Amino acid sequence: MEFGDKGSVCVTGGTGFIASWMIKLLLEQGYSVHTTIRPDPENRRDISFLTTLAGANEKLRIFRADLSDPDSFDAGIEGFKKVVYTSSSAAVWYYSGRQDVDVMMDESFWTDIDFLRETKPYGTSYAISKTSTERAALEFAAQHGLDLVTIVPPLVVGPFVCPKLPGSVHCSLAPILLGSQNPDVSMDHHQNQQVLISYLVNASMVHVDDLSRAHIFLLEHPTARGRYICSSHTITLENILQILSTKYPEFSIPKAESFADFEAAKLPGLSSRRLLDTGLKFNYGVEDMYDGAIKCCKEKKKAFSSKIFTI
Repeated sequence: MEFGDKGSVCVTGGTGFIASWMIKLLLEQGYSVHTTIRPDPENRRDISFLTTLAGANEKLRIFRADLSDPDSFDAGIEGFKKVVYTSSSAAVWYYSGRQDVDVMMDESFWTDIDFLRETKPYGTSYAISKTSTERAALEFAAQHGLDLVTIVPPLVVGPFVCPKLPGSVHCSLAPILLGSQNPDVSMDHHQNQQVLISYLVNASMVHVDDLSRAHIFLLEHPTARGRYICSSHTITLENILQILSTKYPEFSIPKAESFADFEAAKLPGLSSRRLLDTGLKFNYGVEDMYDGAIKCCKEKKKAFSSKIFTI
């Protein structure tokens, strides 16, 4: 593989699920990449999954930065103006009228923080944080003339570069993990999977590669500004269970009937019309997302012998 020279970008939080996959893509596309990771004074953290990426020797520079010290990011981000910020669907979904699941939510929808504080659903603190931070970023950009794009992804599923199971992939695999007959799996584990399955009742999803390409696409797009939802599919829990039981008969997938009395709010779908109208096309379907995630889990189970990769 040959690597061209498309200039330099900085990816913060480079050890994360989305960030590490984005670094992989950027290197493949010919970018030189700066990435920031948390300080590790004793060098205990294994970051070989980044340093061994194709092209990393020549084009990846790693900077240590601490969120409690904003100045520590200066070296990694110096010279970059345009910013693509990763938000979350948690900054969209939670509003007082969300019970109308037939609404396709677009960029005009914002989570109602007062509603969250009153109702206190699962994940309240996270949703408040993501909403407040995205609003603050957009306001700062408007006041200071910063060239800013925010991307709003739903559940991100697919393969992963990082060695640990990403939280969103864990959530997507909850039906498999719930059906596990592993005697080492505790009752707390099963209860946790039931909580995660509640997010799959009417799930909006995007493949990690489509999301990463969207970041790069909007970075390169000369007129992209403001907010963009990046969600390729909305799928029901029943359809997810059908896909898993058909494609992966080796797993004990719960039947749809077992969730007949399952109490979980059906979240509205997310519209990516603005992003699609800008010119991006999604390459992956839901089956691709699960194929990539499951294959990766199997490979990493062999490599790390970790109980977290129970499939």
